[in-house]
Amino acid sequence: MIKTSLALLFFLCLIDMPYGYFQLVRFLALAGFGFLAYKANQVEKSEQVFIYIALALLFQPFYKIALGRELWNMVDVVVGVGLLISIFIKNKKLL
Repeated sequence: MIKTSLALLFFLCLIDMPYGYFQLVRFLALAGFGFLAYKANQVEKSEQVFIYIALALLFQPFYKIALGRELWNMVDVVVGVGLLISIFIKNKKLL
C-alpha cells in the first residue's frame, strides 16, 4: 500500500502541479521511505534498508537537492516504476 501510494504520488509529479504538492510529496516520501527502511530492518534486509534510507535522503524536504525539472521527472519515474516492480517481485516470491 505504501509503495503503491508513493509510486502514484511520483507519477503525479509529472503533470503541472502547484509547488506545495511537491513539498507534500517530499514529506510523504521521507515518511514512507523511513517506514519502509524500518520494516526492511526488522526482517534483516540490509540492502533494502540502505536503498530506502538513500531514497528518504534524496526526497527529504529540509535541504533541497536542485536537479532541475527534467531530471527530477526522470527520478520520479524510475523510483515509481522501481516501487511497483518491487511489489510484483515480492508477490511472485510468495507463490
